[in-house]
Amino acid sequence: MNRPHPLPSAIVLGVDTAIGLTVVRELGRFGVPVIGIGRSAYSVGGASRYCTRFVLRPKHHALAEWLPDLIAETAAAALISISEGDLLDLAALPDTIGACRVLTPRRAKLDIVLDKLKTLEAARSVGIRTPESWQPRIGEPLAERATTLAYPVVLKWSDPPAMFARLDAAGLAFEKAEYAGTPDDLLRRLSRYEALGAYPLVQSWVGGYGFGQMLMMADGAARLRFQHRRVREYPASGGVSTLCATVSADLHREQMAKSEALLAAIGWEGPAMVEYRHEAATGRYWLMEINGRFWGSLPLASQAGACFAWEQYRHAVLGEPADATIAYRPRRARYAIPDTKRLVQILRDPDIAGAGRPPFSRWREAAAYLAEFLNPRTGYYIWSWADPKPLLRDVTGILAKLKR
Repeated sequence: MNRPHPLPSAIVLGVDTAIGLTVVRELGRFGVPVIGIGRSAYSVGGASRYCTRFVLRPKHHALAEWLPDLIAETAAAALISISEGDLLDLAALPDTIGACRVLTPRRAKLDIVLDKLKTLEAARSVGIRTPESWQPRIGEPLAERATTLAYPVVLKWSDPPAMFARLDAAGLAFEKAEYAGTPDDLLRRLSRYEALGAYPLVQSWVGGYGFGQMLMMADGAARLRFQHRRVREYPASGGVSTLCATVSADLHREQMAKSEALLAAIGWEGPAMVEYRHEAATGRYWLMEINGRFWGSLPLASQAGACFAWEQYRHAVLGEPADATIAYRPRRARYAIPDTKRLVQILRDPDIAGAGRPPFSRWREAAAYLAEFLNPRTGYYIWSWADPKPLLRDVTGILAKLKR
């Protein structure tokens, strides 16, 4: 494959997290000059050896006020963004700024994956199983409906980004997920939001483990596929992945085809993770959501050899065809600090799992936590022997925050 040398540069907007760091490392390893943009001097991606230039993001300025000038100055050929907030802002800008391709989803498609009700509707249209869901409305007789549900249930916002400012203005904390075990418990939790004028979505709780299928979509088809399972989460009752493991591409082929059909039906372009709960005993998959962006466990995919950022870049910028021979290696990846917080949480309260699940074993969890340090297949979200400075930057940032 003949490629220009040097390769055109790329801007990565949002290098403050392990996700942005992974994108910087991945593109840099393939020889792409990377301009990283972060909100803090402690941005981990800005410390990477693969970040050729770090730009501190201007505070209190909209993207449209400064981003086009930076693109013109750097002559970047592509812009990749990490956070949902930035994806929403970029969706209001053209998909090309000068000669730079803005490799982010457009608003119509983004609205579908950010709204869980729209996502569930699209999933059912292609034959994907979804949990029983109820969106309470202001003025609706909540008590009557609450008695008809199967418990426990989970409360989550249908469109989280749309609620952040409203919750903050009302003095309410954003909860990624809440659990209710009885009708009275559900009504008590819903009552907190009555003055807000909006209620979270209520879904039946489903068992199984967290299972994700990741795809890079282009022109209605997947150019790259990857899948993994969550081994541990923080909070321990359900949250971000702190330890995850690859799942062989030979497994779950039928469900992968459904995931691809779902994204194709939406008209999705770019990276996305279709997230499920999978019950191994019954073989059932329950759709949880679509992450229409680079996801939290991206370090696992990259370390295993499924290079989603590079795949997106080389297709959009270099116009190269998909490589059907891509195969990924068995790996595990750990988000060390949240994984440590999880263990502390369990040691304090083994019953934290909730939702009718059995309590954790303190000794078993502590032993598994320590044993993972000795697993040769386990990599880390931030630490890398080949690129150690981001961890030092992360620790420095944590210490500075504690000092403040």
